Amino acid sequence: MITENDKRLGKQIQKLRKQSGLKQEELAEKVRLSTKYIQFIETAHRIPSLKALYRIANALDIKVSQLFPF
Repeated sequence: MITENDKRLGKQIQKLRKQSGLKQEELAEKVRLSTKYIQFIETAHRIPSLKALYRIANALDIKVSQLFPF
């Protein structure tokens, strides 16, 4: 079941990725995940693991807490 927080997380990751000037493919390459998985995270079809969140935050040069503005 997809929750509102799952949707917010996905939208926040997408927003921060775009602010960093990265395409989904580029972020996926940096974090060693598939582009499809990044797409699923951003659309809340998949919930990333804590390890994936750390890798995403690192690739975006932000703190993990910035992924959770809610």
